[in-house]
Amino acid sequence: MPRTTPPRPVEVEAVVPELAALRRTATRLHPRRGTPTARDSSVGGPMLWPADEPWPVCTLPHKRGSGHRYADVLREREILERAWRRDPRSGPNAEETEALSRFKRGRHAPHLADTDPIPLIGVTQLYRRDVRALPDTGAGDLLQVFWCPFERHGESRHEMHVELRWRHSRDTGTLLTEQPVPEVVGRPELVPSPCALHPEEVIEHPWFEELPENVRERIDAWEGQEENESEDQNEQYMCDLSTAPGWKVGGYIAWSLAGPARPACSVCDAELTPLLTIDQHEWDSATTSWVPYEDRQDIRVMGANVPTGVSPGRGRLIIAVCPRDPHHPFRLVTQ
Repeated sequence: MPRTTPPRPVEVEAVVPELAALRRTATRLHPRRGTPTARDSSVGGPMLWPADEPWPVCTLPHKRGSGHRYADVLREREILERAWRRDPRSGPNAEETEALSRFKRGRHAPHLADTDPIPLIGVTQLYRRDVRALPDTGAGDLLQVFWCPFERHGESRHEMHVELRWRHSRDTGTLLTEQPVPEVVGRPELVPSPCALHPEEVIEHPWFEELPENVRERIDAWEGQEENESEDQNEQYMCDLSTAPGWKVGGYIAWSLAGPARPACSVCDAELTPLLTIDQHEWDSATTSWVPYEDRQDIRVMGANVPTGVSPGRGRLIIAVCPRDPHHPFRLVTQ
Protein backbone atom coordinates (compact mmCIF):
# COMPACT_ATOMS: atom_id res chain seq x y z
CA MET A 1 0.00 0.00 0.00
CA PRO A 2 1.47 3.41 -0.91
CA ARG A 3 1.83 6.05 1.79
CA THR A 4 0.67 9.65 1.32
CA THR A 5 1.81 12.45 3.60
CA PRO A 6 -0.91 15.08 4.10
CA PRO A 7 -0.17 18.60 2.83
CA ARG A 8 1.59 20.79 5.37
CA PRO A 9 -0.81 22.71 7.64
CA VAL A 10 0.61 25.99 6.31
CA GLU A 11 2.20 26.99 3.00
CA VAL A 12 5.26 28.21 4.81
CA GLU A 13 7.01 29.48 1.68
CA ALA A 14 4.10 31.88 1.18
CA VAL A 15 4.62 33.16 4.72
CA VAL A 16 8.42 33.31 4.48
CA PRO A 17 9.39 33.44 0.76
CA GLU A 18 13.12 33.10 1.56
CA LEU A 19 12.49 29.45 2.43
CA ALA A 20 11.79 28.60 -1.21
CA ALA A 21 15.49 28.83 -2.04
CA LEU A 22 16.31 26.46 0.85
CA ARG A 23 13.85 23.66 0.09
CA ARG A 24 15.14 20.12 -0.40
CA THR A 25 13.48 16.94 -1.54
CA ALA A 26 13.54 14.05 0.92
CA THR A 27 12.32 10.53 0.23
CA ARG A 28 10.36 9.15 3.16
CA LEU A 29 10.85 5.38 3.12
CA HIS A 30 7.79 4.48 5.25
CA PRO A 31 8.96 1.04 6.46
CA ARG A 32 6.04 -1.16 7.49
CA ARG A 33 6.10 -4.77 8.63
CA GLY A 34 6.14 -7.19 5.72
CA THR A 35 7.94 -10.06 3.99
CA PRO A 36 10.34 -8.44 1.51
CA THR A 37 12.60 -10.50 -0.73
CA ALA A 38 16.19 -9.88 -1.79
CA ARG A 39 14.85 -8.20 -4.93
CA ASP A 40 12.98 -5.59 -2.88
CA SER A 41 14.05 -2.42 -1.15
CA SER A 42 13.60 -3.15 2.54
CA VAL A 43 14.57 -2.69 6.14
CA GLY A 44 15.63 -5.91 7.86
CA GLY A 45 14.89 -8.02 4.80
CA PRO A 46 17.21 -10.42 2.98
CA MET A 47 20.10 -8.78 1.15
CA LEU A 48 20.86 -9.24 -2.53
CA TRP A 49 24.17 -10.94 -1.79
CA PRO A 50 26.25 -13.20 -4.07
CA ALA A 51 26.82 -16.71 -2.72
CA ASP A 52 30.54 -16.51 -3.52
CA GLU A 53 31.14 -13.17 -1.76
CA PRO A 54 32.18 -13.09 1.93
CA TRP A 55 29.55 -11.62 4.24
CA PRO A 56 30.76 -8.45 5.99
CA VAL A 57 32.01 -9.00 9.54
CA CYS A 58 33.28 -6.93 12.45
CA THR A 59 36.78 -7.70 13.71
CA LEU A 60 37.28 -4.47 15.64
CA PRO A 61 38.21 -5.27 19.23
CA HIS A 62 35.35 -5.19 21.75
CA LYS A 63 33.53 -7.59 24.05
CA ARG A 64 31.09 -9.61 21.98
CA GLY A 65 30.11 -12.60 24.14
CA SER A 66 27.48 -10.91 26.33
CA GLY A 67 24.15 -9.44 25.35
CA HIS A 68 20.84 -10.70 23.98
CA ARG A 69 20.49 -13.75 21.78
CA TYR A 70 19.57 -12.70 18.25
CA ALA A 71 16.98 -15.48 18.03
CA ASP A 72 15.45 -14.40 21.36
CA VAL A 73 14.98 -10.84 20.08
CA LEU A 74 12.95 -12.05 17.11
CA ARG A 75 10.96 -14.53 19.20
CA GLU A 76 10.13 -11.89 21.82
CA ARG A 77 8.79 -9.51 19.16
CA GLU A 78 6.73 -12.27 17.62
CA ILE A 79 5.09 -13.06 20.96
CA LEU A 80 4.41 -9.42 21.78
CA GLU A 81 2.98 -8.61 18.35
CA ARG A 82 0.65 -11.59 18.49
CA ALA A 83 -0.42 -10.73 22.04
CA TRP A 84 -1.18 -7.06 21.44
CA ARG A 85 -2.96 -7.87 18.19
CA ARG A 86 -5.16 -10.36 20.06
CA ASP A 87 -5.74 -8.15 23.11
CA PRO A 88 -4.99 -4.43 22.53
CA ARG A 89 -5.82 -3.62 26.17
CA SER A 90 -3.92 -6.22 28.18
CA GLY A 91 -1.39 -7.71 25.78
CA PRO A 92 0.46 -10.89 26.81
CA ASN A 93 -1.35 -13.55 28.82
CA ALA A 94 0.23 -15.49 31.70
CA GLU A 95 1.79 -18.13 29.44
CA GLU A 96 3.30 -15.52 27.14
CA THR A 97 4.56 -13.48 30.09
CA GLU A 98 6.34 -16.58 31.38
CA ALA A 99 7.95 -17.16 27.99
CA LEU A 100 9.05 -13.52 27.77
CA SER A 101 10.68 -13.68 31.19
CA ARG A 102 13.20 -16.20 29.85
CA PHE A 103 14.61 -13.80 27.26
CA LYS A 104 17.33 -12.18 29.31
CA ARG A 105 20.63 -10.50 28.71
CA GLY A 106 23.58 -12.70 29.61
CA ARG A 107 26.91 -14.17 28.60
CA HIS A 108 25.41 -16.26 25.84
CA ALA A 109 28.54 -16.57 23.67
CA PRO A 110 31.49 -16.95 26.05
CA HIS A 111 33.51 -18.68 23.33
CA LEU A 112 33.87 -15.45 21.34
CA ALA A 113 37.15 -13.60 21.77
CA ASP A 114 37.30 -9.80 21.49
CA THR A 115 38.47 -9.88 17.86
CA ASP A 116 36.64 -12.96 16.55
CA PRO A 117 34.76 -12.03 13.37
CA ILE A 118 31.03 -11.61 13.96
CA PRO A 119 28.51 -11.07 11.16
CA LEU A 120 27.29 -7.54 10.61
CA ILE A 121 23.53 -7.07 10.61
CA GLY A 122 21.95 -6.24 7.27
CA VAL A 123 19.99 -3.10 8.15
CA THR A 124 18.55 -1.89 4.86
CA GLN A 125 18.96 -2.10 1.12
CA LEU A 126 17.71 0.53 -1.32
CA TYR A 127 17.33 0.20 -5.08
CA ARG A 128 17.67 3.40 -7.07
CA ARG A 129 14.57 2.40 -9.05
CA ASP A 130 12.62 2.91 -5.80
CA VAL A 131 14.58 5.82 -4.34
CA ARG A 132 15.56 8.28 -7.05
CA ALA A 133 17.35 10.51 -4.53
CA LEU A 134 20.17 8.00 -4.07
CA PRO A 135 23.42 9.50 -5.35
CA ASP A 136 24.95 8.03 -8.49
CA THR A 137 28.34 6.86 -7.26
CA GLY A 138 29.12 4.86 -10.38
CA ALA A 139 29.38 1.79 -8.14
CA GLY A 140 25.90 0.43 -8.73
CA ASP A 141 22.17 0.91 -8.40
CA LEU A 142 21.79 -0.77 -5.01
CA LEU A 143 22.88 0.61 -1.63
CA GLN A 144 23.23 -1.84 1.26
CA VAL A 145 23.77 -0.73 4.84
CA PHE A 146 25.23 -2.95 7.57
CA TRP A 147 26.18 -2.36 11.17
CA CYS A 148 27.86 -4.19 14.01
CA PRO A 149 25.43 -5.60 16.60
CA PHE A 150 27.36 -3.77 19.34
CA GLU A 151 27.76 -0.04 20.01
CA ARG A 152 31.30 -0.31 21.36
CA HIS A 153 33.43 1.48 18.81
CA GLY A 154 35.31 4.73 18.42
CA GLU A 155 37.15 6.76 21.02
CA SER A 156 34.13 6.89 23.31
CA ARG A 157 33.54 3.11 23.02
CA HIS A 158 29.86 3.94 22.59
CA GLU A 159 29.74 4.47 18.82
CA MET A 160 28.32 2.39 16.00
CA HIS A 161 30.32 0.71 13.28
CA VAL A 162 28.48 1.09 9.96
CA GLU A 163 29.46 -0.13 6.50
CA LEU A 164 27.97 0.88 3.15
CA ARG A 165 28.10 -1.37 0.12
CA TRP A 166 27.14 -0.39 -3.41
CA ARG A 167 26.54 -3.02 -6.07
CA HIS A 168 25.09 -3.53 -9.52
CA SER A 169 21.93 -5.55 -8.92
CA ARG A 170 22.17 -7.31 -12.29
CA ASP A 171 25.63 -8.72 -11.61
CA THR A 172 25.07 -10.81 -8.50
CA GLY A 173 24.88 -14.32 -9.98
CA THR A 174 23.75 -17.05 -7.58
CA LEU A 175 22.40 -15.51 -4.39
CA LEU A 176 23.28 -16.38 -0.81
CA THR A 177 20.11 -17.85 0.67
CA GLU A 178 21.13 -18.52 4.31
CA GLN A 179 22.45 -15.16 5.41
CA PRO A 180 24.64 -15.01 8.54
CA VAL A 181 23.44 -13.34 11.72
CA PRO A 182 25.31 -12.73 14.98
CA GLU A 183 24.70 -15.03 17.93
CA VAL A 184 24.44 -12.13 20.35
CA VAL A 185 23.57 -8.43 20.04
CA GLY A 186 24.30 -5.60 22.43
CA ARG A 187 20.72 -4.29 22.42
CA PRO A 188 17.51 -5.68 20.90
CA GLU A 189 16.98 -2.25 19.28
CA LEU A 190 19.86 -2.94 16.89
CA VAL A 191 17.94 -5.78 15.22
CA PRO A 192 15.58 -4.53 12.49
CA SER A 193 12.28 -6.32 11.97
CA PRO A 194 11.55 -7.19 8.31
CA CYS A 195 9.79 -4.26 6.66
CA ALA A 196 8.70 -3.44 3.15
CA LEU A 197 9.22 0.15 2.01
CA HIS A 198 6.75 2.61 0.49
CA PRO A 199 8.95 5.51 -0.73
CA GLU A 200 7.39 8.94 -1.06
CA GLU A 201 9.03 12.25 -1.95
CA VAL A 202 8.28 15.28 0.23
CA ILE A 203 9.66 18.80 0.58
CA GLU A 204 11.71 19.77 3.63
CA HIS A 205 13.19 22.98 4.98
CA PRO A 206 16.17 23.48 7.29
CA TRP A 207 15.98 22.97 11.03
CA PHE A 208 15.05 26.28 12.66
CA GLU A 209 18.50 26.91 14.17
CA GLU A 210 20.17 26.40 10.78
CA LEU A 211 18.22 29.24 9.18
CA PRO A 212 19.69 32.71 8.63
CA GLU A 213 18.96 35.04 11.51
CA ASN A 214 16.57 37.26 9.56
CA VAL A 215 14.52 34.21 8.50
CA ARG A 216 14.37 32.94 12.08
CA GLU A 217 13.10 36.34 13.21
CA ARG A 218 10.35 36.30 10.58
CA ILE A 219 9.23 32.82 11.63
CA ASP A 220 9.25 33.83 15.30
CA ALA A 221 7.11 36.84 14.52
CA TRP A 222 4.68 34.78 12.44
CA GLU A 223 4.34 32.05 15.08
CA GLY A 224 3.79 34.66 17.77
CA GLN A 225 1.08 36.33 15.72
CA GLU A 226 -0.64 33.01 15.02
CA GLU A 227 -0.59 32.06 18.71
CA ASN A 228 -2.23 35.36 19.62
CA GLU A 229 -4.96 34.81 17.05
CA SER A 230 -5.83 31.25 18.12
CA GLU A 231 -5.31 29.41 21.38
CA ASP A 232 -5.33 26.13 19.44
CA GLN A 233 -2.49 27.15 17.13
CA ASN A 234 0.09 24.36 17.03
CA GLU A 235 1.43 24.57 13.48
CA GLN A 236 4.95 25.24 14.60
CA TYR A 237 7.77 25.42 12.13
CA MET A 238 10.03 22.72 13.64
CA CYS A 239 7.29 20.13 14.19
CA ASP A 240 5.19 20.57 11.08
CA LEU A 241 7.02 22.58 8.46
CA SER A 242 10.73 21.74 8.46
CA THR A 243 11.88 18.10 8.64
CA ALA A 244 9.85 14.91 8.32
CA PRO A 245 10.20 12.22 10.99
CA GLY A 246 11.06 8.59 10.27
CA TRP A 247 13.41 6.81 7.89
CA LYS A 248 14.32 8.90 4.87
CA VAL A 249 16.89 9.55 2.16
CA GLY A 250 18.15 13.10 1.63
CA GLY A 251 16.44 16.14 3.08
CA TYR A 252 17.70 17.92 6.19
CA ILE A 253 18.93 16.83 9.61
CA ALA A 254 16.61 17.39 12.58
CA TRP A 255 18.97 18.67 15.27
CA SER A 256 16.54 17.88 18.07
CA LEU A 257 19.01 16.79 20.77
CA ALA A 258 22.04 18.93 19.98
CA GLY A 259 22.42 22.26 18.25
CA PRO A 260 23.32 22.26 14.58
CA ALA A 261 26.89 21.32 13.78
CA ARG A 262 28.69 21.55 10.47
CA PRO A 263 29.73 17.98 9.71
CA ALA A 264 32.68 18.40 7.38
CA CYS A 265 34.29 15.99 4.93
CA SER A 266 37.61 14.78 6.31
CA VAL A 267 39.15 14.95 2.83
CA CYS A 268 37.90 18.16 1.19
CA ASP A 269 36.15 19.97 4.09
CA ALA A 270 32.86 20.19 2.19
CA GLU A 271 29.77 20.27 4.39
CA LEU A 272 28.35 16.75 4.50
CA THR A 273 24.72 16.16 3.58
CA PRO A 274 22.39 13.45 4.88
CA LEU A 275 22.29 10.32 2.77
CA LEU A 276 20.12 8.19 5.05
CA THR A 277 18.28 8.93 8.29
CA ILE A 278 17.47 5.92 10.47
CA ASP A 279 14.83 6.86 13.03
CA GLN A 280 13.30 5.03 15.96
CA HIS A 281 9.89 6.62 15.45
CA GLU A 282 7.83 7.14 12.33
CA TRP A 283 6.00 9.81 14.30
CA ASP A 284 5.60 11.03 17.87
CA SER A 285 3.17 13.29 19.72
CA ALA A 286 4.73 16.42 18.19
CA THR A 287 4.82 15.21 14.58
CA THR A 288 1.44 13.60 13.99
CA SER A 289 0.76 16.00 11.11
CA TRP A 290 3.29 13.92 9.11
CA VAL A 291 1.39 10.65 9.64
CA PRO A 292 0.29 9.34 6.22
CA TYR A 293 -3.41 9.19 5.49
CA GLU A 294 -3.16 5.40 5.29
CA ASP A 295 -1.85 5.15 8.88
CA ARG A 296 -3.98 7.71 10.67
CA GLN A 297 -6.29 5.10 12.16
CA ASP A 298 -3.21 3.58 13.84
CA ILE A 299 -1.77 6.74 15.42
CA ARG A 300 -2.45 5.47 18.94
CA VAL A 301 -1.99 1.74 18.31
CA MET A 302 0.87 0.40 20.41
CA GLY A 303 3.99 -0.09 18.33
CA ALA A 304 2.54 1.30 15.10
CA ASN A 305 5.08 4.13 15.05
CA VAL A 306 8.07 1.80 15.60
CA PRO A 307 7.62 -0.81 12.85
CA THR A 308 11.34 -1.56 12.45
CA GLY A 309 12.03 -2.05 16.16
CA VAL A 310 15.27 -0.13 15.65
CA SER A 311 16.66 2.61 17.89
CA PRO A 312 20.31 3.35 17.10
CA GLY A 313 22.38 5.48 19.45
CA ARG A 314 20.06 8.06 20.99
CA GLY A 315 17.18 7.16 18.70
CA ARG A 316 18.17 8.67 15.36
CA LEU A 317 21.25 7.98 13.23
CA ILE A 318 22.14 10.01 10.14
CA ILE A 319 24.66 8.79 7.60
CA ALA A 320 26.15 11.98 6.12
CA VAL A 321 28.17 11.93 2.90
CA CYS A 322 30.32 14.30 0.89
CA PRO A 323 28.31 16.10 -1.85
CA ARG A 324 31.45 16.61 -3.95
CA ASP A 325 32.71 13.03 -4.00
CA PRO A 326 30.61 10.11 -2.72
CA HIS A 327 33.78 8.05 -2.37
CA HIS A 328 35.07 10.28 0.43
CA PRO A 329 34.55 8.88 3.97
CA PHE A 330 31.06 9.23 5.39
CA ARG A 331 30.26 10.32 8.93
CA LEU A 332 27.66 9.24 11.47
CA VAL A 333 25.57 11.86 13.25
CA THR A 334 23.43 10.83 16.23
CA GLN A 335 20.41 12.77 17.42
